[in-house]
Amino acid sequence: MTQTETLTSRWAELRQQQPNLRIRDAARQLGVSEAELLATGVGKTVVRLAGDFRDLLKQVTTLGHVMALTRNDALVHERKGTYEKVSFSGHMGLVLGPDIDLRLFMSRWTFGFAVDENGRKSLQFFDAQGQAVHKIYLTEQSDRAAYDALVDHFKAPDQSDELALEPTPDRTIDQPDNEIDVAGFQQDWLGMKDTHEFFGLLRKYGVGRQQGLRLAPDGHAQLLTMDHVKQAMTLASERMVPIMVFVSNPGCIQIHTGPVKKLAQMGPWYNVLDPLFNLHLNETLIGQVWLTKKPTADGIVTSLELFDTDGQNVCLIFGERKPGKPELESWREIVGDVASPQPLS
Repeated sequence: MTQTETLTSRWAELRQQQPNLRIRDAARQLGVSEAELLATGVGKTVVRLAGDFRDLLKQVTTLGHVMALTRNDALVHERKGTYEKVSFSGHMGLVLGPDIDLRLFMSRWTFGFAVDENGRKSLQFFDAQGQAVHKIYLTEQSDRAAYDALVDHFKAPDQSDELALEPTPDRTIDQPDNEIDVAGFQQDWLGMKDTHEFFGLLRKYGVGRQQGLRLAPDGHAQLLTMDHVKQAMTLASERMVPIMVFVSNPGCIQIHTGPVKKLAQMGPWYNVLDPLFNLHLNETLIGQVWLTKKPTADGIVTSLELFDTDGQNVCLIFGERKPGKPELESWREIVGDVASPQPLS
């Protein structure tokens, strides 16, 4: 048997034992990447895609109403709507519709597939290590003819089930606190005019994100727990306060803006189960939760930042806001009610 045939056989056996097992979890149990496992279906239920995925994403607008899915190990973010205002500047991309709102890092998009799971059709994209970056699922309202035309246009000439994966790069290790200009870092934090400046601030001082929160100016970062997150979500639902939920992986950030209504705990998973927005959060994989306060030209912006057990930032939660407008007072009240943070002078 070939390597692919062996993997196909092992997966079939695993599905018999655990019929509800998701492909990401199956891949982990089998010791392979999700893309490798998916590729065993090439020529049957899977079509390999090729070409410039930026051009492909511009054509996703023709599919109409779809479901966008972005995930990491700890969270799954699903948002229904249409892809609108798709644009690129080099390898950086934006999708800026009112429903589907994405930040795209196309240098991470290595493999693409069109998948048919018993009639449920999707476009799925993976990085060089075979980890899922972004998926687009058709809904009952989607234009299936447009989907077929898109798949036909971007179908790879080589429909091999072999993937040339790259090894996972080593994670950057934070430098010791005593080697960081903490005073300068804190001064520049207090001088921020936009939350987006925070990324540059970390780079300037060579500070990891979690490390930066730990070294924040007094009163600007507070360590919380998952219980605080759930309390904040409950209050946002009860008080009908619109929020923003960012879920990220190295290739994509997906954003929900609006209310959350139906919240449900299912085992270790904490869920939002609304008609257009679903969030699935595995509490066992959350290592730290921070409440942060960042100065902007519009006043302080308050967020909840979730990190996984490996220290990776996997989710951000804000009150709904746009540049030029101050943060919702109703969101600040929620954060104050659940966390009782120290007031800023």
